[in-house]
Amino acid sequence: MSVYDFTIKMPGNAQQALAENAGKVLLIVNTASKCGLTPQYEGLEALYRKYKDGGLEILGFPCNQFRGQEPGSEEEIQSFCSLNYDVSFPLAAKIDVNGENADPLWEYLKEQQKGILGTRKIKWNFTKFLVDRKGNVVARFAPTDKPENLIEDIEAARSRLNWRCAPFIRLQCWIIIVICDTLNCQPILACWNDNFLQKR
Repeated sequence: MSVYDFTIKMPGNAQQALAENAGKVLLIVNTASKCGLTPQYEGLEALYRKYKDGGLEILGFPCNQFRGQEPGSEEEIQSFCSLNYDVSFPLAAKIDVNGENADPLWEYLKEQQKGILGTRKIKWNFTKFLVDRKGNVVARFAPTDKPENLIEDIEAARSRLNWRCAPFIRLQCWIIIVICDTLNCQPILACWNDNFLQKR
């Protein structure tokens, strides 16, 4: 199972299959408009504009579970984000991230990457999950982790070769591996493994 198996609710009762993002790096965030961390929208938008053409998708999930800091309607939330932070990355419909009505995607995210001391519960707005190109949840970041401090992790996730989208490159790689192994070119093979194959 992976993130790609989920469908999320979008504004206007629309549905979006996350499989549409297969091969991309995803940064998934629970958001709020009246929180002390709301200015993180600016940093998230900066990341999106910098990396969206390189395979990054950011998905914001408005949530009103933390001191009622996201009370607005879908239209009000979209308008606030657009007018104040010029947000262009997708914002999903408002959801719960904790409790019996928690969105299934967020239940999965919490299970895959637990918080401090192994806790699953989302503690506050702007908790962030990073998903690699294969749909694996590879990192969880605290609400106070600023978007600009995630660049190294995003770069690492982006640099991994997307093998599903590059079958010809994959074939070339394995041919080189077979030749090196046959000719007993262990130093070359070791170097190849260290510097390329680990990026899968």
